[in-house]
Amino acid sequence: MGEGQQKKKDALIELIQEEMKKNGGFMRTAQLYELHMDYRKIQKFVEEGVLERIKNGCYGMGFSKQSEEDMVAELFADGVLCMESALYYQGYIAIRPACWHIAVDKNTSKSRFKMRYPLIQPYYAEPEVLKLGVEKIAVGSREMWIYNKERMICDCLKFEEKLERNVLQQAVLMYLREPQKDIQRLMEYAKERKVIQKVQNRIGVWL
Repeated sequence: MGEGQQKKKDALIELIQEEMKKNGGFMRTAQLYELHMDYRKIQKFVEEGVLERIKNGCYGMGFSKQSEEDMVAELFADGVLCMESALYYQGYIAIRPACWHIAVDKNTSKSRFKMRYPLIQPYYAEPEVLKLGVEKIAVGSREMWIYNKERMICDCLKFEEKLERNVLQQAVLMYLREPQKDIQRLMEYAKERKVIQKVQNRIGVWL
């Protein structure tokens, strides 16, 4: 490769890096095309290790060097940690689930979750329900949305068939021991999530 070609290549790589930073650390094929790249050039960059194929139609730089937590925080910044993932990051279970449980807008493209790693279990929600009871939490070196403890418990009861029985029992027990629990807020969320009867049966009798 001549000196002129190398300079063009280096300039292109620098441009891709800048665009990826603006785009949350990754780019889709169509976005690379906008930088006057074609399929063959993308493939060549993948073979050379300049680009990494995160999943079909999605590329990053240096993703393999990132922690799994940082990958998830970058790829799903619009999502909310829920169910077992929320239980783990809220300190209710000790072992992080192998699969990431993330609530997303129901209009989100399902192709986002077709990836071998990291494993993602999406929960599709109405936009107004998605952000009910969210707060920010540190995940790796970044931040993600997560459901607060009241919303988390309501969702665990709503989708209890998706949880192992002992995990649900432990979650309820941990909430009952929670010194900062907000029962009024719990009942507001229970009404919204249509689990008032479950909350009264599982938690109300112990209060």
